[in-house]
Amino acid sequence: MTQRSIFANLVRSEDGAFSTAYGPFVLQSALQPIFRLTSENKLEIDALEGLVRVSRDNEPVSPAEFFRLVSPADIADVDSISRTIHILNTGRLNRARARIFVKFHPGLFRTSSEMRQEVERIKLAAHEAGFGTERIVCEISEKSGASDDIVVAFTEQMRAIGFQVAIDDYGAGDSDLARLKRIRPHYAKFDASWVRDFLDNSAGFALLRVIVRQMLDDAIEPIFEGLEEVWQVDLCKELGVPLVQGYALARPELAPTTFNESFPESLPDTVGEARFEPLTSTPYAAPSHPHNVRHSSARPARAFGRRQSAND
Repeated sequence: MTQRSIFANLVRSEDGAFSTAYGPFVLQSALQPIFRLTSENKLEIDALEGLVRVSRDNEPVSPAEFFRLVSPADIADVDSISRTIHILNTGRLNRARARIFVKFHPGLFRTSSEMRQEVERIKLAAHEAGFGTERIVCEISEKSGASDDIVVAFTEQMRAIGFQVAIDDYGAGDSDLARLKRIRPHYAKFDASWVRDFLDNSAGFALLRVIVRQMLDDAIEPIFEGLEEVWQVDLCKELGVPLVQGYALARPELAPTTFNESFPESLPDTVGEARFEPLTSTPYAAPSHPHNVRHSSARPARAFGRRQSAND
């Protein structure tokens, strides 16, 4: 499949959500909030993470299985269009401050020309979504296998353009604070299983306290993800962790999501944060029609994607 055909398959459904297709597969955005913890047991959506959801014949397909079936020649473009739909769908929420975390694999860019082309795609998607590059967070996994030099160069380039950078899965591999200080990301997302294990014992808790304090001193904001229990959220607050994510707070939802209703954005002159209460949203299930998940009023289509007709 050619690059042109991959991007030509971008579709905007009646509810305003963007999706795309690769062969028989439909790719949709699921968004999961990343919350900022505040005083008095309150939280507010600080950012959203884009997660690709794949279906075939209305049946869910795991992302890992899907990417194994993608032609090597198409991997970079499928990766790119996934970021595009996440950015566009975040724009549909019309939140004034929320960032969008999108996954990057620096090793996919073999030349500086390919990187420049991808940057221009992201800038265009951000423009269409209605926000600046500073609200795009490029997330690089510690499990990506990229060398330190590649990650440092990538981070410096993204910073120069105006994007923010997050290191994902901190603690899963050869993570250490010295390496993180060299990379200088804006955020470090802790490996979920590592966090759960360390929160569950006193020695691990003490170590996490030291790491969190050091990161904050180095102007790196730690994010604890994969939180599944309320007590884990409470311990994060005790540790001074500013940003948290997990099922105990909110599950991923297919775009356009209900997050504006569940967690309305506070106005600048009001407090307005939502008080923490565990949510009971159901996990992702394949929709009866892959492009028709929910219905809401939609603004007129712009440069990205064709408007889906009733006959599609």
